[in-house]
Amino acid sequence: MTTVAIPSRTAVATRRPAGFGFLRRAPLHLAIILLCLVWIIPTLGLLVSSFRPPNLVANSGWWTALTPPFEFTLQNYQRVLSSNNLATSFVNSLFIAVPATVIPIGVAAFAAYAFAWMKFAGREWIFLAVVALLVIPLQMTLIPILRLFTALGITGTFLAIWLAHTGYGLPFAIYLLRNFFGGLPKDMFESAYIDGAGQWTVFFRLVLPTSVPALASLAIFQFLWTWNDLLVALIYLGGTPRVAPLPVSVANLVTSQGQNWELLTSAAFLSMALPLVVFFGLQRYFARGILAGSVKG
Repeated sequence: MTTVAIPSRTAVATRRPAGFGFLRRAPLHLAIILLCLVWIIPTLGLLVSSFRPPNLVANSGWWTALTPPFEFTLQNYQRVLSSNNLATSFVNSLFIAVPATVIPIGVAAFAAYAFAWMKFAGREWIFLAVVALLVIPLQMTLIPILRLFTALGITGTFLAIWLAHTGYGLPFAIYLLRNFFGGLPKDMFESAYIDGAGQWTVFFRLVLPTSVPALASLAIFQFLWTWNDLLVALIYLGGTPRVAPLPVSVANLVTSQGQNWELLTSAAFLSMALPLVVFFGLQRYFARGILAGSVKG
């Protein structure tokens, strides 16, 4: 009696053509490429238009600048920086975004470490209350906080917007960092305690150095949020040129010079240049930090 060997699924899979996996993933690759093009093409058009003379911007599309004869100029940037308060607003945005990024991350790191590794009464309930703050709409807090800041006499100052961005950014920051800190190896902490390390030493010597991906991804989120913010800055700072950040000045530029929209392209690209540098500079930490914060804990 002869027996017939039936090939297993693994054996069949090993005999598939070499390009079979690529063909299966081709629709996914195509979708990713199309999605990237949808995001990149408008940005490229904005960049090209910002370097074109006003008469060409008004009479032809930006793609015509990519064929000879090439006509580019820095006139738009010179006009924007010299006559529309953009240079001062750029410094104001930097002066707002850097402290409004560092302060909440510093506070959240201490709180997240306490929620993850310190034992105290009501820890889980307090953390649950902090996470619940994520669902509260920001707009509901504007009037009460504005009245509080007015009573304290800090409305229209940088301190007011630093405090506001710190409060708005803390719930998400604590949630992300607590999940990351909670996923760190317990043996690492036990070994440190056996060697005589205290809470401060463990936090600064062990937790922070091993949490750079999570801290970097959080810094990207918080910096982009504070840099591009218009509503919070307009409410707590106002639109005076002395303290107005870049989004407020660009919004005023749209109102006052909507016809000369080549200036808007230059102003918009100036406002997005620094966030792009920050994102690409910390990009290698971004995916690791977000994934770790979402699956650990």
